[in-house]
Amino acid sequence: MKRIASLFLAAAMALSLAACSGSGSSSSSAAASAPASEPASASASGSTAAAEGEGLDIVLVSTAAGVDDGSFIQNTWEGVQAFVESRGGIDTTNNVEDPSGDPAQALQAVADVMADYDVIVTPGFQFAAIGTLAAENPDKYFILIDSAATDENGETVDLPNVTGLMFAEQEGGFFAGLAAAMTTQTGKVASVHGIAYESNVNYQYGFESGVNYANAHYGTTAEVVEIPAYAGTDIQGTDVGGNYVGSFGDVATAKTIADALIGEGVDVLFAAAGDSGNGVLTSVKEHAADGVWFIGCDADQYDDGENGDSNVVLTSSLKCMDVAVARELNKIVDGTFEGGTQLLKADTDSTGFVSEEGRQQLSEEALAAMEECLALVKDGTIVPAANFNGYTPDDFPGLA
Repeated sequence: MKRIASLFLAAAMALSLAACSGSGSSSSSAAASAPASEPASASASGSTAAAEGEGLDIVLVSTAAGVDDGSFIQNTWEGVQAFVESRGGIDTTNNVEDPSGDPAQALQAVADVMADYDVIVTPGFQFAAIGTLAAENPDKYFILIDSAATDENGETVDLPNVTGLMFAEQEGGFFAGLAAAMTTQTGKVASVHGIAYESNVNYQYGFESGVNYANAHYGTTAEVVEIPAYAGTDIQGTDVGGNYVGSFGDVATAKTIADALIGEGVDVLFAAAGDSGNGVLTSVKEHAADGVWFIGCDADQYDDGENGDSNVVLTSSLKCMDVAVARELNKIVDGTFEGGTQLLKADTDSTGFVSEEGRQQLSEEALAAMEECLALVKDGTIVPAANFNGYTPDDFPGLA
């Protein structure tokens, strides 16, 4: 397997983006019901906190992919809807899409609708610089997904009315890598990604860590295949290798990459690429007769894997955004909402993989190994490599 250059220890970066495509339902080996990790700052004192019996006006502002993207945004929206349903429908919701993909335009989209809502939910890194707007509107609550709040200068800020929910994507990638290594018949596996933002590189390095762990501990000999022409460059300008589409919405290019990888003998592909991941899924379906598998990301993609009378989805790694969002909305209602950034990991059942019978097609051996490793990730014995955690896929705690 290609050795990845060593990472430098660095401060956690605010730029991050959810990365996957697929079905919105989730059945997880990590039952996402445990409390979140402790956030950084004090409770909010905004005047819009709703008491029991009072409704909240909630808006989700997202990219053009919208709330039916089948993955990241949809799963976030499902968290909003679950909260509303649990309260008997006394709250109101709306969703707004910014088609530009430009951070400045994304913030403007929030500013344009903010006056009409109590809570603004924003999935994606492009909303990170919401700090100044939030500081100017202390009576509004902001729930950011995959980003920490920053000011207009990019400096991280802790505000009592803003929480940033970050997820350890490398853990989900690790489980995908384990599944791939323990399933491949050709000995070649690969992951495909959107843009080399922190979250996507986390998935990539986690996937490579999982493959390496399986090779070291479970007798597999899997190789991660990369196409040099599609190598990624992270936000610090480091060549991270991998297979990067260059967009989260370029289905055609993603399919081209997947076709090329399958042409090189890859028979298990993990897609962490936003809507681009649908191109990978299409390619896998076209090659299903050759025994090629697809591993989903962020949400349970099993339904999307239907391919005639068969299904190409092996399993899916999970990032439990729906549960996290509903939890934060409940905190607003009960007065326990706290600002700051939360890093949600397997130890709070916020990352995991689909293990439910009928929603995955793992061998008994692979499933047992993944369950064993889930416990080791939860207790910190295994710490998969990530973009900025100081480890590489060839040298991370628990590998040896």
